[in-house]
Amino acid sequence: MRSSVIIFPGSNCDRDMDVALKKFGFINQMVWHNDQSIPKSDLIVLPGGFSYGDYLRCGSIASKSKIIRSVIDFANSGGLVLGICNGFQILTETGLLNGILQQNKFLNFICSNVYVKVKDKQNKYFKDLKKDILELHIAHNEGNYFCSDDELKSLEDNSQIAVTYCGVDGKENEITNPNGAIKNIAGIFNKNKNVLGMMPHPERMIDKYLSGEDGSLFFKNILDNFK
Repeated sequence: MRSSVIIFPGSNCDRDMDVALKKFGFINQMVWHNDQSIPKSDLIVLPGGFSYGDYLRCGSIASKSKIIRSVIDFANSGGLVLGICNGFQILTETGLLNGILQQNKFLNFICSNVYVKVKDKQNKYFKDLKKDILELHIAHNEGNYFCSDDELKSLEDNSQIAVTYCGVDGKENEITNPNGAIKNIAGIFNKNKNVLGMMPHPERMIDKYLSGEDGSLFFKNILDNFK
């Protein structure tokens, strides 16, 4: 399975993602934001970081990069597009995903492990995943997902909520919501469920000795669903 990771000025998780993808068998390529085309790929990843220093709004300038037209065309053709953290913000700025990521509820930068509950497995990201609750990592200042009432209803009606913040026991409440996101939302799909944006970083949880292995389950599962 071939993957491409897009690099923007200010990306700081692009190489982490490259390591994670290659560890689990992806043939990965690094693509510069100023390129106009993407090599043959099955998966495109918009990584975390602070593209363009998060000026204007997080992801807003990156969403106008030359490569984005190819990313949008790839997504609209049914290709898998994954946006993590800043990548999620970029996907909302492009319109590939609904809603916005605004500043965290308590106006603080959060860097910690969290638990998330997988809400829908009818997709290539989570199908056949053997766990419903994953321990992943977040590091963001603007991870507070928000959308209109109509958009929220559409997300719920079409099972587009991908993962939600929860406790180790799976309970979703204000205490287990680190940033104030509406409905504890940590990640969403587009309607076709080929585009996934989420704030937690699976690429940081791929080694039991350094962090944890729940991210490994995520990447292995994507690969298995292409075999």
